[in-house]
Amino acid sequence: MDQISRYITPFVQEDLKSKMVFIGGPRQVGKTTLALSNLSKGSQTHAAYLNWDNVKKRSALLKGELPQNQPLVIFDEIHKYAQWRNLVKGFYDTFKNDIQFLVTGSARLDYYRKGGDSLQGRYFYYRLHPLSLLELNPNPTKTDLESLLKFGGFPEPFLRGGETFWRRWQRERLQKVIYDDIRDLEHVREISLMELLASELPNRVGAPLSIRNLRILLQIAPDTCERWVSIFDQMYYSFRIAPCGAPKIRAVKKEQKLYLWDWSIIEEKGYRFENLVACQLLKYCHFIEDTEGYNMELRFIRDTDKREVDFVVLKDKKPIFAVEAKTGEKSLNPAIPYFNERTDIPKFYQVHLGEKDVLKDGFRILPFTTFCKELEMP
Repeated sequence: MDQISRYITPFVQEDLKSKMVFIGGPRQVGKTTLALSNLSKGSQTHAAYLNWDNVKKRSALLKGELPQNQPLVIFDEIHKYAQWRNLVKGFYDTFKNDIQFLVTGSARLDYYRKGGDSLQGRYFYYRLHPLSLLELNPNPTKTDLESLLKFGGFPEPFLRGGETFWRRWQRERLQKVIYDDIRDLEHVREISLMELLASELPNRVGAPLSIRNLRILLQIAPDTCERWVSIFDQMYYSFRIAPCGAPKIRAVKKEQKLYLWDWSIIEEKGYRFENLVACQLLKYCHFIEDTEGYNMELRFIRDTDKREVDFVVLKDKKPIFAVEAKTGEKSLNPAIPYFNERTDIPKFYQVHLGEKDVLKDGFRILPFTTFCKELEMP
């Protein structure tokens, strides 16, 4: 991680001058490393790094004690404490003129912070995403993309770059998500069924998600199945996108598509690439929201005749561009000119894994590396 500068770092450093900063995101995405990079000689033994899982530091926090002479204090995993909002609020209101506060959490911190508004107006919130092309290389290559596609964007397995380590890391990560986050924080008892659901979700990527089919597989009630998938969303294991409507087409309205935060566990290459593109576009949306305050949405467009373009990005409810992901370089998705005539989407891109950049019927078919660079994807 030392050699990769994370994309939100300068924004976090600037915002710390005026408010607390919260950083949420998946387990092992680099939140702690980013936080410690703001400390001189930052490591987990630093006095200013206060991890709730450390019994000694937890005891000090509950006594209202902070380390002496530290201009920045990091609270990690503090949301595990039921009264964490009031605890953080008390520290901030007392010491905000002398100390900067950075709060990180591996479970869905934005989910837990919505439990009350006692911190309202006191913080800025960032969602840290896995690594993406421009973080690796300002001029990304096909090799960069192939490595990212194979090992995923979580820093440790990507930087290690070995298949054996990747397999072992995946196994450990899933166990932590299910046993530490879901069992302990959500109090779900049917852990073996949750493991089965986790193993099944990669097979559902990119297609309309059928809760009915999943609940038949798991032999559980529809409401339970929906709640369990929502828990995986809340824990940054998966995310779902909704369809985008338009007056001149018979658009589907209820179907959702599911993607994973770690695309590397998807076996079929086409769906894995589509998932990588989904993650990059979600990262773009969250980055614009978190740094500029616009309302950003990632959606897809599909009609009742099953014409579909994979992604539509909206800014303050208005579409700004659409993206189709294909592994091949040649054929244009016929849904692109169809929707171009019938919607107000101003721009369509078709991205691929290759190196050719061509115009076909007036539409651009370009390498995903080029797309990311031209649109300055974070």
